[in-house]
Amino acid sequence: MPGRIRREDVAAVRERARIEEIVGEHVTLRPAGVGSMKGLCPFHDERTPSFHVRPQVGLWHCFGCGEGGDVISFLQKLDGLAFTEAVEHLAGRVGVQLRYEEGGAPRPGEEPGRRQRLIEAHRSAAAYFAEQLSSPDAAQARSFLAERGFDREAAEQFGVGFAPRGWDHLLRHLRGRGFTEAELVATGLLSQGSRGVYDRFRGRLVWPIRDVTGDTVGFGARRIFEDDQGPKYLNSPETALYKKAQVLYGIDLAKREIAKTKQVVVVEGYTDVMAAHLSGVGTAVATCGTAFGPDHVRIVRRLLGDGSAGAGVQLSSGRSMGGEVVFTFDGDEAGQKAALRAFGEDQRFYAQTFVAISPGGMDPCELRQAQGPDAVKALVAGRQPLFEFVVRSTLRRHDLDTAEGRVQALREAAPVVAGIRDTALRPEYTRMLAGWLGMEGGAVERAVQVAGRAAPRRDDRRDGDPAVPGPEPRGESGRPAGPDRRDPVAMLERQVLEAVLQYPTAPGAAVFDELDADAFTVPALRAVHEAVRAAGGVAAAGEPATWLETVREEAASTVAPLVAELAVTPLPEDRPDAIDGYVAGVVRRIAELGLTRRIADARGRLQRMAADDEGYAAAFADLIALEGRRRALRDED
Repeated sequence: MPGRIRREDVAAVRERARIEEIVGEHVTLRPAGVGSMKGLCPFHDERTPSFHVRPQVGLWHCFGCGEGGDVISFLQKLDGLAFTEAVEHLAGRVGVQLRYEEGGAPRPGEEPGRRQRLIEAHRSAAAYFAEQLSSPDAAQARSFLAERGFDREAAEQFGVGFAPRGWDHLLRHLRGRGFTEAELVATGLLSQGSRGVYDRFRGRLVWPIRDVTGDTVGFGARRIFEDDQGPKYLNSPETALYKKAQVLYGIDLAKREIAKTKQVVVVEGYTDVMAAHLSGVGTAVATCGTAFGPDHVRIVRRLLGDGSAGAGVQLSSGRSMGGEVVFTFDGDEAGQKAALRAFGEDQRFYAQTFVAISPGGMDPCELRQAQGPDAVKALVAGRQPLFEFVVRSTLRRHDLDTAEGRVQALREAAPVVAGIRDTALRPEYTRMLAGWLGMEGGAVERAVQVAGRAAPRRDDRRDGDPAVPGPEPRGESGRPAGPDRRDPVAMLERQVLEAVLQYPTAPGAAVFDELDADAFTVPALRAVHEAVRAAGGVAAAGEPATWLETVREEAASTVAPLVAELAVTPLPEDRPDAIDGYVAGVVRRIAELGLTRRIADARGRLQRMAADDEGYAAAFADLIALEGRRRALRDED
């Protein structure tokens, strides 16, 4: 196996892999001041965006959970990759040829990283399946697509393919591409039997399932031959790449439209996603053989940028600034149960949630076939608030013509209304519930209030917004505590390091290198200052991102996360033409603070000396020099 990747190659990967693009594939980022962007953290559940990225220094930090780092560590944490695997993945994307310490480049046939090999195997399999769709044996598969209104162009757009009938067609193909049997078993493309391994997908129409970056991580296959005794749909098994509870089919195609329109439409199957997109609903996605759950919620929320700010505010299009999640289900009983399950995830969104059910019980694919693309768009446009759907579904289970039925219906529906997160909507739904039940409004209101008191309280505090005042929480075990945000000196020290780490080449930053070793009083910030000095100071800063990486390397492991945090924190100054002045100003203030401290020490020494003592003249001259330097700094203001 090759050894460690050469340091200069890792640096080249960091430089070429634009962090805002890599992070932006998973998180919707918005401007957050000069050179800063923010979004919802992908590593913990939050409502207020506290995840910040600063492209010019190549770092990210979440002020909610405290995680931070560079583009490599982002992929490591997001995808569970080893350092080498993350570097190799990025190198493949940005075109950096990696070299290895022990023996140079990897030898032919040696895997550059297990995960990347699995990705490459899936990519080769997807291309093979797509090619086989044109073969004579795939006539039944092409007919299936044609009957549902999907032509060759549609199949190519979604990467639809055909798995040939037979036991080892894909196995032989991928072996010919250099993949080992062990690798192919790990992909889930092969199954293990008593007589050895064989193709998992045989004689089926196949859809590649891609993650948000566009990498194929699994497959979904539909039965098309009558003699196929297997299940109607067969997906990849759980693998290192494919976790069905964490993927959404079509997310790679829908992600940009979701971020743009602030809407996501959740449908039930692969053909429904295809029909929706081809009908102009480019925000459609589907779960892969599992119910819509918490992991799916986190994916959607990140793409929507779903946070508390702006929740409930309507745009001119009629959509909420917090975004929309629209669930589409079949009109049968199973579809209604699915909608009710989706309601259980509603409170995880700040986006408004809706349900769209075709009156005729048709899914989007059937609707497009029967009535055309406009009918699919109309289905989504005619969405019904999910709360209303759930309340009405609850009421339908009771005989509202009897007093007993109405009372029981109220008991079941009141907790639903009480659980509505939007306090402005809750009274309105209470009035609507009274009308649907035909009961006196006061009685319904009291029932809702009682149900609300019985429900567990939700913690609606903001999640780590750096703009929220108050003392900074203590770090995790082993991390030095940050400064108390109420201490003006501590805050100045923090602001200086934020400014210098982000803009080391600003004209006024040079004064920073004149600070003495005890210029910083907060232990954690003093440790950062020491790391900057060890990296050569700001005088050594050429390309900011490269210099900053050197600072992080010089810092102790417990301090490096704080370096990333300081380098990403939005500055108080948000005018590009005023940044240089801001940097110079805060550096001058801490230099003046240090000079004041030294002047006080010098005066104390003089007071303890007699005028004829040896060294008095030198001490006096030192005091005069310090006072002159402080006056000069003040004059610069």
